[in-house]
Amino acid sequence: MSLLDFLQKPKKEQASPISSILPKEIYQSGVLELQDIIAPSGLKISPKTINLGEKIVRTFFVISYPRFLSANWFSPIINLDKVFDISIFIHPIDTATILRQFTKKVADIEVDISTRETKGLVRDPKLDTAYQDLEELRDKLQQAQERLFDIGLYIAIYGENEQELDKIESEIKSILESNLIFIKPALFQQEQGFQSVLPIGEDKLGVHSKLNSEPLSSIFPFISFDLTSDKGILYGINRHNSSLILFDRFSLENYNSVTFAKAGSGKSYQTKLEIIRSMMFDTDVIVLDPEREYEYLAEATGGRYFNISLTSEHHINPFDLPVPREGESSSDVLRSNIINLVGLFRIMLGGLTPEEDAVMDRAITETYALKDITPESNFAAAEPPLMSDFELVLGGMEGGESLAQRLTKYTKGTWAGFINRPSNVDINKKFVVFSLRDMEEELKPVAMYIVMHYIWNAIRKELKKRLLVIDEAWYLMKSEDTASFLLGLAKRGRKYYLGLATITQDVEDFLKSPYGLPIISNSSIQILLKQSPSSIDIVQKTFNLTDEEKYLLLESDVGEGMFFAGLKHVAIKVIASYTENQIITSKPAEVLQIKKEKAELAAQRTEEAENLKRSL
Repeated sequence: MSLLDFLQKPKKEQASPISSILPKEIYQSGVLELQDIIAPSGLKISPKTINLGEKIVRTFFVISYPRFLSANWFSPIINLDKVFDISIFIHPIDTATILRQFTKKVADIEVDISTRETKGLVRDPKLDTAYQDLEELRDKLQQAQERLFDIGLYIAIYGENEQELDKIESEIKSILESNLIFIKPALFQQEQGFQSVLPIGEDKLGVHSKLNSEPLSSIFPFISFDLTSDKGILYGINRHNSSLILFDRFSLENYNSVTFAKAGSGKSYQTKLEIIRSMMFDTDVIVLDPEREYEYLAEATGGRYFNISLTSEHHINPFDLPVPREGESSSDVLRSNIINLVGLFRIMLGGLTPEEDAVMDRAITETYALKDITPESNFAAAEPPLMSDFELVLGGMEGGESLAQRLTKYTKGTWAGFINRPSNVDINKKFVVFSLRDMEEELKPVAMYIVMHYIWNAIRKELKKRLLVIDEAWYLMKSEDTASFLLGLAKRGRKYYLGLATITQDVEDFLKSPYGLPIISNSSIQILLKQSPSSIDIVQKTFNLTDEEKYLLLESDVGEGMFFAGLKHVAIKVIASYTENQIITSKPAEVLQIKKEKAELAAQRTEEAENLKRSL
């Protein structure tokens, strides 16, 4: 009853006061139902299509299946880059009823075969095949190994106009008919067909084919190659269906990634892209660069670039101590740093016996005490000791003389400039690169260990969203101490909002270490680009790849491969904009061209400045 009807009624017919009716009537007149929101503005049903507002929809049903259905035959349809809906209705058939029908059908076929033999006719292969299939299926039904179902498979496609629908229809038919599966449009039944693909579970079309359990299972699972999230950075294009691979590593269970690729396959290119795009989302990035590939990127983004070498002006003192964070005690920080220093000396001296290990531990504690640094000290105000102070303490201890002698080259020899000086490195920037290309090969493991510990101490000092990139990580896997520390970063980084990106081209060396596989297991994202034939087998075994995926990695072009997130993975193609490519490319030809263009631009500006001076 409307409000107007109520007011026009005689008073004696008004069953209740207006004050009790008004709120209810007003509320009911203004209620917006869900169907009002999702319904199209208009609807027009024709024999072959339905006009839904601005869209046109056409529904099909499958009318015929082949004798054999291969696994995942439906996947190419599901992964089409089109807008469509699919419904599969599965109606079980009573086994006893179907067995009675089978008995009659088998008898009819036997009669046909016998009649042909009596007449001396040539055997009919169709009858023989039908007889064998029916007998085999009847046996499986009787033994409860199979069941029979009425299957309704409906597909509704959407488009802007009839021409677009015809094009999509032709594409779907081509894919299905290549597998001997045939579809037809639901002529004069488009309304029932559209209702059948709506998510209400009603089979209004009722066009069925009989399938037993085995071929029915080939439709499932719905293998979708889409691998994306609702936020994050663009890692690349999905090669299966051209969709975008978007992920935020900091929204996953851990923030780590590993990248495996042969030399020249684009792993550094892909990493630089991620760095640029991550910084746009307020992520600080630190890179351990063994080949000086990130120098120009640091320059272009206003970051800091530190060249660590024997003659470098940048120094890191391994005895530096971080300021304890909230919840940490000074004694815990000091103990942790002493353990790390023992690991460093193990690398520097080529190993330590258990007795030497104990001497080193005691000598480090006394060296800190020499500078009045104890578990109760304020580390922020303390001046940390140097390597020469440690050598002095070690030389005066029983059993430490030979160890002190072996340390001489790091305190007084050619290597003293690198390790025996106070730290003068400031990493308070959005992008920081530590390059180790100019460091002697013998010292690279030592330098990487020291730099990584310095970075770790800086990370623990202040909580920020950070990404630590370790390029050519197989260097670190050569030593048990550095490999162990890398695994520790992978496990503990999440606590400090740190994502670890491990990159390597030498897969075999990486996985030879007992820490290699745990690092992979502790990485939510794994990226495999083009692989070499010599390492593909170990990659296939490690990542449980199929033979098709194995050959895909062997035949991939530069910047192509596979992207893993958890248990899902897709084929990826890394793409960059023109501006991004100018910043990150490492191809010699492109680098030379960029330098040439820069030189020409600088010369042009100089000439313009000279002309301006002359005109003035």
